[in-house]
Amino acid sequence: MIPYSVNIKLAARTLTGTLNLQNKTAVDWGWQGLIAQGCHSSILIIDPKTSQTIQVLERHKANVVKVKWSRENYHHSLSSPYSLRLASADSAGKIIVWDVVSGTAHCEIQEHSKPIQDMDWLWTQDASRDLLLAIHPPNYIVLWNGDTGTKLWKKSYAENILSFSFDPFDPSNLALLTSEGIVFISDFSHSKPPGSGGKKVYIASPHASPAHTKPVPAALPAPTGAKKALNKVKVLITNEKPTAEAVTLNADCLQLSYLPSKRNHMLLLYPREILILDLELSQTVGVVAIERSGVPFIQVIPCAQRDALFCLHENGCITLRVCRSTTAPDESVAASDPEQSVQELVYDLRSQCDAIRVTKTVRPYRMVICPVNENNAALTVSDGRVMLWELKAHVSKPTVNPSSGVSPLYAPVAFCGSPLGQNQKKIQDLSLNTMIGQSLVSGADPPPPSLQQEVQLKFLLTGLLSGLPLPPFALRMCPPLTTKNINHYQPLLAVGTSNGSVLVYNLTSGLLHKDLSVHSCEVKGIEWVSLTSFLSFATSTPNNAGLVRNELQHVDLPTGRCFAFRGEQGNDEPAIEMMKVSHLKQYLVVVFRDKPLELWDVRTGTLLREMAKNFPTVTALEWSPSHNLKSLKKKQLLAREAMARYTTLSDTEQSSVESSVISLLQDAESKSEGGGQAISAREHFVFTDTDGQVYHITVEGNTVKDGARIPPDGSMGSIACIAWKGDTLVLGDVDGNLNFWDLKARLSRGIPTHRGWVKKIRFAPGKGNQKLLVMYTDGAEVWDTKEVNMVSSLRIGRNVNYRILDIDWCTSDKVVLASEDGCIRVLEMAMKSASYRMDEQDLTDPVWCPYLLLPRAALTLKAFLLLQPWSGTFTMDITQVDYTEKHEIKGLIQEQLNSMSNDMKSVLLDPELNLLQRCLLVSRLFGDESDLQFWTVAAHYLQSFAQARHLSVPVPEGQTPAEGTQATPQGHLDIYHDTLCESFYFQRFQLERVHLQEVKRSSYEHTKKCADQLLLLGQTDRAVQLLLETSADNPSYYCDSLKACLVTTITSSGPSQSTIKLVATNMIANGKLAEGVQLLCLIDKAADACRYLQTYGEWNRAAWLAKVRLNPAESSDVLKRWAEHLCSPQVNQKSKAILVLLSLGCFHKVGEMLQSMRYFDRAALFIEACLKYGVMEANDSTNKLIGAAFVDYARLLRTLGLRESAAFWASRAGGAGEQLLEELFQGEGAVPEETEGLENTE
Repeated sequence: MIPYSVNIKLAARTLTGTLNLQNKTAVDWGWQGLIAQGCHSSILIIDPKTSQTIQVLERHKANVVKVKWSRENYHHSLSSPYSLRLASADSAGKIIVWDVVSGTAHCEIQEHSKPIQDMDWLWTQDASRDLLLAIHPPNYIVLWNGDTGTKLWKKSYAENILSFSFDPFDPSNLALLTSEGIVFISDFSHSKPPGSGGKKVYIASPHASPAHTKPVPAALPAPTGAKKALNKVKVLITNEKPTAEAVTLNADCLQLSYLPSKRNHMLLLYPREILILDLELSQTVGVVAIERSGVPFIQVIPCAQRDALFCLHENGCITLRVCRSTTAPDESVAASDPEQSVQELVYDLRSQCDAIRVTKTVRPYRMVICPVNENNAALTVSDGRVMLWELKAHVSKPTVNPSSGVSPLYAPVAFCGSPLGQNQKKIQDLSLNTMIGQSLVSGADPPPPSLQQEVQLKFLLTGLLSGLPLPPFALRMCPPLTTKNINHYQPLLAVGTSNGSVLVYNLTSGLLHKDLSVHSCEVKGIEWVSLTSFLSFATSTPNNAGLVRNELQHVDLPTGRCFAFRGEQGNDEPAIEMMKVSHLKQYLVVVFRDKPLELWDVRTGTLLREMAKNFPTVTALEWSPSHNLKSLKKKQLLAREAMARYTTLSDTEQSSVESSVISLLQDAESKSEGGGQAISAREHFVFTDTDGQVYHITVEGNTVKDGARIPPDGSMGSIACIAWKGDTLVLGDVDGNLNFWDLKARLSRGIPTHRGWVKKIRFAPGKGNQKLLVMYTDGAEVWDTKEVNMVSSLRIGRNVNYRILDIDWCTSDKVVLASEDGCIRVLEMAMKSASYRMDEQDLTDPVWCPYLLLPRAALTLKAFLLLQPWSGTFTMDITQVDYTEKHEIKGLIQEQLNSMSNDMKSVLLDPELNLLQRCLLVSRLFGDESDLQFWTVAAHYLQSFAQARHLSVPVPEGQTPAEGTQATPQGHLDIYHDTLCESFYFQRFQLERVHLQEVKRSSYEHTKKCADQLLLLGQTDRAVQLLLETSADNPSYYCDSLKACLVTTITSSGPSQSTIKLVATNMIANGKLAEGVQLLCLIDKAADACRYLQTYGEWNRAAWLAKVRLNPAESSDVLKRWAEHLCSPQVNQKSKAILVLLSLGCFHKVGEMLQSMRYFDRAALFIEACLKYGVMEANDSTNKLIGAAFVDYARLLRTLGLRESAAFWASRAGGAGEQLLEELFQGEGAVPEETEGLENTE
């Protein structure tokens, strides 16, 4: 047998069960890689990779309705470390912000006492990373500081607010879903509440407006089913309240979310369709509808990395829909006639998982997806299950003629944003954007076939957590730990459930050890008969005569064998009230409701005695702990010795031995026939009858003797339960009195608790431990019977809000309570429900989560994974590195390294993995949002600028041409980077968007907006056509006609240009900014237009215009001004500014900014990458920056204790690093302890 140490100290923990309806929306998957889920008033923290519950947070008094992990969108350092922060809100309006590792609350927030409707952390964290926005019903939004709990501002609105969504591209935009429609807020800021009441928008679907329905071109196939219905009912978004005949669609709008994959798009979810809106046009540009027979939606999550939607349906099925590329690579038609190509955004169903069986009590609640990789989904089910699905891509053979009509899906052949090396290892299915290629736009070249492969997506169930079934429960802990069983003891708790199964939990890990289906009806009681076997009984519901079917089963855990202990009997008899097993596990008493008790021999399974009909009715019964096993064993030993002596005597002497001795020996032998086990020791039990008289009965072998009777105590009511340990006997009655008997001193002492019926009393295990656990209808108490005083108390309504159903001791100082909210809690004797520290936990599988480490250790781990160039080889063993730190912390870091998957280890150890790939991979591993964004953009632009240099300049020395001549893996950044994308791609995307808007327009307003956009994009011919569409009875008919004439004649030069410029500047000066900008664009003065836009604070619009109209040099000027603006203290979005500068290739400036913001690790690694790719050269102008960055990083590494790598970076820093090198290596031969004093020199 494998020797393993027994953990005698059990952690306090909560085993959770089914969810409450209010917990429906309380689930969140954080950047930190963990899932938080509300279950009644507790919060579970689940690790999805190993499917374990690693923490349960208890502090809420009401049901938890929302949980949200804080964002990790900031640079992590010693002052702002990696930490697990979670906000949770309950139905009584309280919000708690947790430090999850220690299980303590940072702060508690309370504004009103109604359930919180929605809350979220602000995603821009440059100014502060602690801001939390919450909706307090009915109509308040409040911004809180989640670290201190202070209120920053509060604002009320006219309608009831249901939920909100932040614009992922612009922190000043926020959309509220209200009971009447949508409110758009465009001036959201953390410093002051929004000024106006926002722009109100109503969603309506007018039936009677034939003018706006465009005829469907005949070339298209006739729409079917749901599509047809939707074409009839064009959904409009209006600013006026809809009239009576217009049907308001908002009543059943389930959800509103901005699309994180493209700017200014939003989705609205209805049970049978998803509408995609373009907010510039306020018009539906795409619909995902369900056929009449399909299963309705509950929820949808839009992805950021690709334009894809995860949808959850009412049958628990998760589907993935991916937006169809607007052009298939072979369609030459598309380019010639844009009208034909784009009709609307279409989302193709690419994958779906299996549904669950939905019943009255089992239904899907919510789905969450991993925000880091977006290819894992978790589904919470009302019965407490959490199903973990993973999306897998399979390379499929290209189909010759796709019959389905859905174009094939391609995956890029690259890893972490760089081309794959010759024999480089890669991780399959790392994230959604490595599984699905970019969506193509018309006019852009598709990537060459060598860089992509056709794939099919499948969902795979990779984990399942299940909770306890519905209460009631019957609990029994296995026999206690003793010196004899310490080598093979397991702390097992048996839980009998209402459906007849018995669950056995191992309390060291809190995991289900066995789930045994034993009975066919509710389990009423369990008694262990050894460490690995137990008896359990269940009774069916009584029939008309009041008789039931009794089931009494004996279960052996290792084999799972289970047999009916009472044989065939048990049908149609009075119900079993209780069963009690004697202390030596020899005998069993079964007590019935209206039938005399039965006495069984547990070892042989035989009935010893069925009591006579006139036997008194038993109300309470308990076995005595005293027995004569020791004296019997002594007798047996003497008899054995005598036997041995007797057989060695000679024949003559034998006859002289007295016959009495022989008879004695034979008697003893007969008693011990089966060896030591079958000695029948004498045991006693006491019971009380309905009058309170105490009877005493002795059992030995198969003889049963009646002993003394003690008359009832006048002060006690009807006795409900008895407990006996050592010389103390305790009786509890139905009126809440406890009577303590000291049998040695022959004293009794009654104490009224005034708590009503005493349901159960149990003594704690352990020699001399005289603590007693008492259960009442309204809670429980722990008493010390030596001192006869109460140690702790738990009462419903006072300190908990759930009823206690059953109790037991699980160790000498911990109790286990089953409660009505479906949970089983292991608590300290004080019975204060408390969260535990995560680092004290004994987990079965190690969990990869750097956030669990101390702040310093987490940063050390990151530095260790990022770069180990000092040794030339890579290692996953921290002990091989010169690292001065306490052994415990080293051990914890090594545990984290060991818990990584083998794939991940082999990739990180692979020498082919380049620096950029490594930085990206580590930021994914850490779930570091700001790092991931920075390195994604940096990797792309470093490679594309390096490539551009290679094509124009000969290869600089010291660099192999192979590094640069490979084509960049992706021709462009995907559109979710918005204005950071390459101009040619951004321009194409915007053109396509306008074409789509044009197809979808349904009113004059829409047409006007489309014409304006076309003019800015330089599509004059198309714009003129739209302007000429204006009908003659429209007030702006004349104006539009003149504008059309102007646009067509603008080609002439000279004086007309200056006139138009003058008019434009006058217009802008008089507040007509948009019109003025249009005129400037007409005469190709877009650069001036951008300058005006920036002067008037329209920074985003200016950036947009620069991207679509200006040449690189002019556009770069505009964007640089924007970056400066973003750095200004009142805007404070430096992280965004850095990304903008990266996209312009201003790498030196980026290095300086990172350095000035004290992002030492990022600065040094970035500059190193620039040098590697040859986009920065070490010369006099750059040496100062390079030296400063490297030496600062070396100092940081020294603070973390990584001396060897500190020395490496200091040596790279040139002159600047010499002093630090001296400090590191002064007294080279001396013991390293001497340098420890230097760690605090900064």
